[in-house]
Amino acid sequence: MTPSFSQSAQGMRSSEIRRIMKLAGDPSLISFAGGSPGTSLLPVDIVDDLYGALSTSAKRTAMQYGATEGYQPLIAEIGRYLESKGISTKDQGLIVTTGAQQAINLVAKVFLDPGDVVVTEYPSFIGALAAFKSYGAETVGVPMDNNGIIVPELLKTLDRLGKKAKILYLTPYFHNPAGIIYGADRKRQLLDALKGRDIILLEDDPYGELYFDAADKPLTATMKSMSNHSINICYTGSFAKIFGPGMRLGWLCASPEIIDKCQLAKQSMDACSPTFTQVLAAEFLSKGKMPDYLEGLRVAYKRRAGIMLNSLAELMPKGVSWTTPKGGFYIWVTLPEYMDSSDVFQKAFEGGTAFVIGSAFDPAGKKNNCLRLAFSNTPAEDIERGMEVVCDAVKACVKN
Repeated sequence: MTPSFSQSAQGMRSSEIRRIMKLAGDPSLISFAGGSPGTSLLPVDIVDDLYGALSTSAKRTAMQYGATEGYQPLIAEIGRYLESKGISTKDQGLIVTTGAQQAINLVAKVFLDPGDVVVTEYPSFIGALAAFKSYGAETVGVPMDNNGIIVPELLKTLDRLGKKAKILYLTPYFHNPAGIIYGADRKRQLLDALKGRDIILLEDDPYGELYFDAADKPLTATMKSMSNHSINICYTGSFAKIFGPGMRLGWLCASPEIIDKCQLAKQSMDACSPTFTQVLAAEFLSKGKMPDYLEGLRVAYKRRAGIMLNSLAELMPKGVSWTTPKGGFYIWVTLPEYMDSSDVFQKAFEGGTAFVIGSAFDPAGKKNNCLRLAFSNTPAEDIERGMEVVCDAVKACVKN
């Protein structure tokens, strides 16, 4: 007997996330698929030291249930961190979430009804698209250029949709999957364009600390910090890329009214995020461990990105273009319109290399002449070899 699934379950499409995670863990492949931090770069020694220095009382606290909104010392540390980024928390609420994915899911849960629309960039983050669709929402993509979402196109879309558009979801800082970072002028244009509109801006920022060069740090200034609260901005961040994804910790900063509703929604999901990892994250921040650790990550990821970019420049055929990231994990490759990245994927997979096809990032799930390459979790010595396979696969699909 076929189970009688809910309408939301019936509307779920097969997620590329499951395949990504499976491919990322296959030791026989050189994988450019998973958007994971470098496994060899994870701060194992730091965690050992932090845990070893905890008192018995603190360890017991770490192993107990916690408050839904989060472990108070961690909330205080995140608040100080956000203040250092220019985000005032005095009249804002803050909640610790089980990864930034849960923060996105909570915002979706408290704002979306079936038939509502979420406007996103094209391309957009797979996990967010899945969250929005799980609540029966439609996702509508607006194209980007190298400075971010194209504002005139966004305004046309918002005017056409009217009140059906409930959320605008953006990942402005080393975008997943495009790898770009929004320019300051583009952010100001966006804020001006959204004034007076009844729409939630969901600003997702898991990669902002991973700029390659200090000169580019000013580009990571958030729209949340630039706004005077005339726009309702929900700002999400994550420890996944700056401490470890296994910690399963993120945060959401928004108006107190939104945070209150999100707390109620979270209570029905998991009651509280893991206290154990919250205690460690609070120590990581309070003991000042993050700055030096991030410096090491920036050096490593810049090197890996450089190797991949050099391979693309040397090996890709004419007619193929790609973004040049200034930070983060990803390079977005655009193939000729007639090509299908699924065909390229199959040939690369046969050669022992994997990536993610473009349609996974299309809000409509259709456009497929693009692909995402993640350089973050591939050892530097394997990147050239894997890129030879990918570029050969592209060449094999080129029409003569």
